[in-house]
Amino acid sequence: MLSAVDDQRLGAALRASRTHRRLRQLDVARAAGVSRATISRVERGHFDQLALSTIRSVGRALDVRMELVGRSRGADLERLANGRHAALAEHVAQRLASHPGWVMRPEVSFAVYGERGVIDLLAWHPQSRSLLVIELKTEIVDVGEILGTLDRKVRLSRVIVRDFGWVPLTVSCWLAVGHGATNRRRVGAHQTVFTAALPDRAARLRVWVAAPAGAIRVLSFIADARPGNARAGFATVRRVARPRSH
Repeated sequence: MLSAVDDQRLGAALRASRTHRRLRQLDVARAAGVSRATISRVERGHFDQLALSTIRSVGRALDVRMELVGRSRGADLERLANGRHAALAEHVAQRLASHPGWVMRPEVSFAVYGERGVIDLLAWHPQSRSLLVIELKTEIVDVGEILGTLDRKVRLSRVIVRDFGWVPLTVSCWLAVGHGATNRRRVGAHQTVFTAALPDRAARLRVWVAAPAGAIRVLSFIADARPGNARAGFATVRRVARPRSH
């Protein structure tokens, strides 16, 4: 939860954004679909009685992206959230490394044409001059955002890899998703969209990685076969079983 000081700072920042755009509180209220009194409460940092959806609506009306940042005294939340992602990255990297000829670069940040981001894993096959852009997901949430981000990274990848001296003939992409019932259900609910964006099957990926030829666009589910990890896997845990009573 935000402290009172943080609340006031956020309210002041939103007010500054509004005045910079030369908008009245009433203008923002209409754009956000809320009352003018709500805008007044937001700008004074009175968030306790407001729904998160309301605060985000006000942010969108001002073209301000609202993000929640969790902090904990008892645990490193970022480490907890990223642990499965890192394990998935290691698994995928090891799978590629088992085939000779691949060069990999993890966590490649970029800033191209005003667009910024990080590519989870870039794989380069010098002999065939094949570039593979790999996106890792432990949880499927926003399908449009996932596919849009992946498409943007593929589109910019030729420019991104110039600094490495790589000049690809083909650019392929692989969306590697942690195996889990929820992830499979969400992909299945948007199967038509995923198939249009990533039409190749996992079976072709296995053949292609061994001898790259042409470009592929594939989604595959990755199961964690390490001892003791079959149930947990790479997918984000959504349910926790109640401890057994003794």
